[in-house]
Amino acid sequence: MPGLLVTPEMKFKTLKIKKLHPTFAAEIGGVEFDKPIPNDVFQEILAASAKVLADRRASIPVFIQLPPTLLLFRQYGVIVFRKTGLDDTGHVEFSRRFGRLDDMRPYMTDGSEPQYGYYELFDAGNIDPNTGSVLQPDSPRAQYNKGNALFHIDSSFNNPRRVSYSILKAHELPPAGTGGNTGFADTRTAFEELNPQLKTELLEHDYIGAHSLYSSRKKAAPEYFKDVDVKKLSMHKHRIVQNHEPSGRMTLYIAAHMDHIENLPPQKSRELIEKLVTHATQESTFCVMHRVEGGSFEGQYRRDLRRTAVHDDSSEA
Repeated sequence: MPGLLVTPEMKFKTLKIKKLHPTFAAEIGGVEFDKPIPNDVFQEILAASAKVLADRRASIPVFIQLPPTLLLFRQYGVIVFRKTGLDDTGHVEFSRRFGRLDDMRPYMTDGSEPQYGYYELFDAGNIDPNTGSVLQPDSPRAQYNKGNALFHIDSSFNNPRRVSYSILKAHELPPAGTGGNTGFADTRTAFEELNPQLKTELLEHDYIGAHSLYSSRKKAAPEYFKDVDVKKLSMHKHRIVQNHEPSGRMTLYIAAHMDHIENLPPQKSRELIEKLVTHATQESTFCVMHRVEGGSFEGQYRRDLRRTAVHDDSSEA
């Protein structure tokens, strides 16, 4: 969303911001989700999503994992709202204030209805929709969901434009210490910290990545998807290096949904993708791609998360 860049000196009248890390991620208080959010408060939320990274200072880089309470995960950073009390309707309506929402209609070719009553509300948990029980690790749906454990960018496989916000709401979490956190990695900082030679190569060649949902699924569960030929499926194509207009920073648009790089030999394509993803997800970078962290909760405890995704209306998205 253009026009949201703010300075570190900006003050907020309503929001109370508690930094969770020196360079990104903040817990936001002062928002009353049990009543309509006034426009001036909502504008502060938008500005806060910029301030999280505008207020950046040199520090020892650390990779952090956040329990997914309600994660407003924008390309500015990660914002956490705790104990919002939002139901599914409130979640969707709050999300719509950020822009046009992605929906699951393109995938629902069998005439089925959305699990939670809204086509815009995606299931990001581990619960069997038919029984309400925890998915067993060897079930087809669990095999399909393994792709969520790889670092990815939401909806890159089904949209010609990128997503500006993913808004994740936790309804039920596994017991503490059993895993199931959401991990983040910052592809803007990753671009800035590339070695100069590789950065020059990316900018000069302006590589295009081809994204498919089944690319991430096959990487995560190769045996289960062994008969799927990803190359025969439709893909959406995105520049690997993109300008994020609101922050004025360049970003790497990569991760698990990216199947290959256009016009490169297969081996060179695989090597470059692996190099970029490894660089962006090392424990010295910070927060735009994300994944489900594993743990002993798998197959035992419910992890009920639901998300919306907002289309980016920036001119270069």
